[in-house]
Amino acid sequence: QVQLVESGGGLVQAGGSLRLSCAASGRTFSRFAMGWFRQAPGKERAFVAAVSWNGGATFYADSMIKGRFTISRDNSKNTMYLQMNSLKPEDTALYYCAASTVVAGTTTHPGAYNYWGQGTQVTVSS
Repeated sequence: QVQLVESGGGLVQAGGSLRLSCAASGRTFSRFAMGWFRQAPGKERAFVAAVSWNGGATFYADSMIKGRFTISRDNSKNTMYLQMNSLKPEDTALYYCAASTVVAGTTTHPGAYNYWGQGTQVTVSS
């Protein structure tokens, strides 16, 4: 079993920054590919970013995300991060971290992730 706990969400004005954290426990964190997803009200859960098991590879949903968000991980702390800069109201969503014990690289597919956190709310005001 893997337990994932997100933190760092909150209310921020447009143009501001937040850093989300995802703390993992239960199994060897350094063997997991990890990812961030988000779900806005009335919308489906969407891929945001992914990082490979050793942090050597990252992937983002699109160029707009890549230019503002940075995914990273610290395997010595069993923690993954999402640094979000230049936040926009459309970034408002519940942000989830996810772990895959079956994929070592990066993947955008929710089905490849077999563990999920409970989510942390990010609200960006205009």
